[in-house]
Amino acid sequence: MTTSITARDDTPLDDAQLVACVLAGQRDAFRHITQRCNQRMYRVVRSVLHDDIEAEDVVQEAYVRAYEMLASFRGEASLATWLTRIALNEAYGRLRRRQDTVGIDTIDAQPRTLARVIPFPGVAQADDPLDAAVRAQLRRALEHAVDALPEAFRLVYVLRDVEGCTAEETAAALGVLEETVKTRLHRARRLLRNALHEQVTAGAADAFSFLGARCARITEAVMVRISALSI
Repeated sequence: MTTSITARDDTPLDDAQLVACVLAGQRDAFRHITQRCNQRMYRVVRSVLHDDIEAEDVVQEAYVRAYEMLASFRGEASLATWLTRIALNEAYGRLRRRQDTVGIDTIDAQPRTLARVIPFPGVAQADDPLDAAVRAQLRRALEHAVDALPEAFRLVYVLRDVEGCTAEETAAALGVLEETVKTRLHRARRLLRNALHEQVTAGAADAFSFLGARCARITEAVMVRISALSI
């Protein structure tokens, strides 16, 4: 992991200081800005575009645009929020060029649609292969359910529950009221609960399976033990 740019007292530079460094010609400071914001930018853009490669491309375009207009950053919102709005504008611009977009104010009425999985980078893997496999399966189920949410709910959920943004930050990033964020988050969570409940119920018949090698192993162990009995 790359070490953050720090002040003289070794504390990481805040948003305004990083921006000042970039504007003063310290281009490497922008590298640290991207490292701080990459995951959020990718997740939000991916939530709009449903395409991993295109999302990466749009994030790059958003950073370039942000670099070009960095002098306009006033610190009224956090740098991450400012960048997120630029990234969303780029994503929606890409959708308009596809001629397949709907405004965020009317998106609540959209039906649920299935799409590809949102990869959540940086998830720690367990040492136990079985545990890791279970965790991966659960994560995929959640990712599918999140990707199936209506876009307005999906964006709020990703920013609030995946990225851990506050309601205020989310509202600023999406250009909506905090009450709207709270309402959409509540509805997103309810839809996710319902979707995951359906998946769990559908798989209930396969729960606690004891077939294949596990079944054979215990059978052989029992046969060894009873063969030693004097009956």
